[in-house]
Amino acid sequence: MRTKHQTIRELDRLDRKILRVLQQDGRIAMTDLAEKVGLSTTPCNERVKRMERDGVIEGYFARLNPKALGANLLVFVEIRLASKSGDLFEEFKREVLKLPNVMECHLVSGDFDYLIKARIGEMTQYRKLLGDILLKLPGATESKSYVVMEEVKESLALPIMD
Repeated sequence: MRTKHQTIRELDRLDRKILRVLQQDGRIAMTDLAEKVGLSTTPCNERVKRMERDGVIEGYFARLNPKALGANLLVFVEIRLASKSGDLFEEFKREVLKLPNVMECHLVSGDFDYLIKARIGEMTQYRKLLGDILLKLPGATESKSYVVMEEVKESLALPIMD
């Protein structure tokens, strides 16, 4: 496993082509991937394995339909902490990592300290998430919420420049 201080080898044109295809279809057969990027299977496979080892490719997953799983409601919550101490940030982080409905949590600059993205089934679950869980996190003193009315764009794909 790579440490934060190790550098990732420069990606060439073929590596970038491979990454573009894999972002669209992480289950593509290696022979099909190789054909799409203009390589034979063995060198293509070696490049993918190297990028996995180097931490460029962090994993593969299935994208699930939230509505099919009863997670119809998407909410963003800003949380302000009582103080800005490293210990409090660490304690907050430890606790928020345990929450299954929280999909993302980011320490941000601005009026609030954290921005949380969560998926839940309905408004009653939102009230429970906010009042009984999020506002009881270590140091949480204030929140501001945004309930999503329409999802216009959501993507995990990163732009890959040539």
